[in-house]
Amino acid sequence: MKKILLLLSLLITPLFSQSDFDFEFDYAQFGYDTTSNYVEFYYSFNQSSLTLQSDSSNLNLEGLLKIFIKSNTSGDTIVFNQWKIKHDVDTSDTTNQLLVGTLGFVIPAGEYSCEFTASDFNKPEMFKEIKEQLKINPYLHQGLSISDIQLASKMIQGSENTSSIFYKNTYEVVPIPNLVFGKSQPVAFFYTEIYNLQSQLLKSEFIKMRMMLYNSKGKLIKEKSKILSRNSNTRVEVGSQILSNFPTDSYTFVIALIDSLSSTGISTAKKFFVYNPDIVVVDTFETSTTAVLSSTFGSMSEEEIDDLFEKSKYLSTKTEVDKYERLSNVEGKREFMFEFWKVKEETFGTAQGNNEFYRTYLQRVNLCNQRYSTMGKQGWKTDRGRVYLLYGEPTEIERYPNQLESRPYEIWQYTEIEGGVYFVFGDLTGFSDYTLIHSTKRGELRDDNWQRRIAVR
Repeated sequence: MKKILLLLSLLITPLFSQSDFDFEFDYAQFGYDTTSNYVEFYYSFNQSSLTLQSDSSNLNLEGLLKIFIKSNTSGDTIVFNQWKIKHDVDTSDTTNQLLVGTLGFVIPAGEYSCEFTASDFNKPEMFKEIKEQLKINPYLHQGLSISDIQLASKMIQGSENTSSIFYKNTYEVVPIPNLVFGKSQPVAFFYTEIYNLQSQLLKSEFIKMRMMLYNSKGKLIKEKSKILSRNSNTRVEVGSQILSNFPTDSYTFVIALIDSLSSTGISTAKKFFVYNPDIVVVDTFETSTTAVLSSTFGSMSEEEIDDLFEKSKYLSTKTEVDKYERLSNVEGKREFMFEFWKVKEETFGTAQGNNEFYRTYLQRVNLCNQRYSTMGKQGWKTDRGRVYLLYGEPTEIERYPNQLESRPYEIWQYTEIEGGVYFVFGDLTGFSDYTLIHSTKRGELRDDNWQRRIAVR
């Protein structure tokens, strides 16, 4: 899905004119390689903001676009260039129009400051400047990932028009930089790319894709789901949403991918605005929009959230358990889990951030299920699973599987906890379900005569 480094073109679409210099811009990131993303910048000039010029027998418009992108870390300039935008005008068309185009760049991982300045080429005093902070996290890594959502002004269909700069992955995707929908643009079309579907980190045979639309107050307006197969490593998803009956408001479109067996998922979100003055607002929902909506938890069903909390109980206080059990709706449970793991990340996480502790914990859940599951009992529910989830990989494990005078048992040592502690697990039932029978860790079960519990009589 690599693209040519630079794309530039013009397209005309109708829109009402505005009195000020009318320039809009948007962007979306897509996978390029393991160190960089491909970033597309979409822009639009309203022709009413540009000076009409005569060139031979043709009338034309001329704009100037300058782009400056600088690394926040090194201070290096990544992009510093300008482009002259010129387009002939059809005098028989009296509607106000947009000059729409796109520029694309390969940008390595990092954080950047971006400045976009658009002006009338013939009247440089007429200009508009937009500043944006850009963060690049490469999508092409080992785990499942999804690109940004690109919103489009026209239906996204298969195309053979490879000469169009809006062509990508067999589709032609015409951007809508102002992200405004409503009476004049009643349908929002979307495009996104999914990567690493065949990652070995995934446990499910299929991946669940959920598409959710929230209003500015955080209310879920619409939701639908589909199942994605893993027969290819990458895929493109396109679709549409009719907005003609939506009241004037800002909205957030969320796409989430969920691996149900590991209770993990990722999501991407896009905000846009709907202007429908003729639609009466009847919604009185008062919950504010939060970062929950675009997080992993904001995309989970109530069943998935409940399952995750069960796995998280080892880290929970009694107060947290009681609070969760009093919650009666999925929105409240999502909010709780978002705040719960935020606190745990701050308490137990490392300087790496990015939910590293949360991901590590779920990886431990998977390992527990692989190592300690027995007799239909999931590994994370066993005593060994609990200890592994809380304290991680032991420094050393002594295994005694075949002793004449005792039942099988294991001794786990942790040399870096409280100056050195150990846990003793015994297979008291004979079904490989090792029970904790003694530990020197404060707060854990202690029985200095633990040998008698595993002795064979």
